[in-house]
Amino acid sequence: MVLSEMESAGPHATPALTGLGPVVRADTALLVLGSFPGVASLAAQQYYAHPHNHFWRIIEAIWPPPQRETVAGRYQSRIDWLLAHRVGLWDVYAACSREGSLDTAIRNPVLNDFAALARHCPKLQAVAHNGGESFRHAPRVRAALAPSLATLAVHRLPSTSPANASWSFARKLAAWRAVFAQHGLCAGG
Repeated sequence: MVLSEMESAGPHATPALTGLGPVVRADTALLVLGSFPGVASLAAQQYYAHPHNHFWRIIEAIWPPPQRETVAGRYQSRIDWLLAHRVGLWDVYAACSREGSLDTAIRNPVLNDFAALARHCPKLQAVAHNGGESFRHAPRVRAALAPSLATLAVHRLPSTSPANASWSFARKLAAWRAVFAQHGLCAGG
């Protein structure tokens, strides 16, 4: 979604982009933080909309088959299902300039307001950073969230992006499942 042209914009300037709002509620225990939505996600106004992103496939694999049927459906069903399981979504950046979807192309990023988010998520136990670009801001995110939270675990997870081809799906799933299990968010956990 284009906000406006950059003030110093010439004919080839990259427009400023704005991200998606947080998907959380008061009982959110684990917040998954990406860096910034890709082109497909911005166009669809949906988190992890690129068909080759492993996020939804990993989430489907963490919970048993009866629950997978719910998450495999339409986007709002997926969001409702995540929230019911106390998992929230957001990104580190509220806005940036970028051509394409790669994190390495992000320019002029603006961080989201995590202090405001903390007031809406008093039961937050952990933040799981989806990839290295998100995790690069872990100290700032934790500092903004932690003053109102007694403890807050911070995890770096492998990116679910199709650009992270060095990790197999099975290896990504194992890492994600371990973090969800640590916070009692897996089947039997």
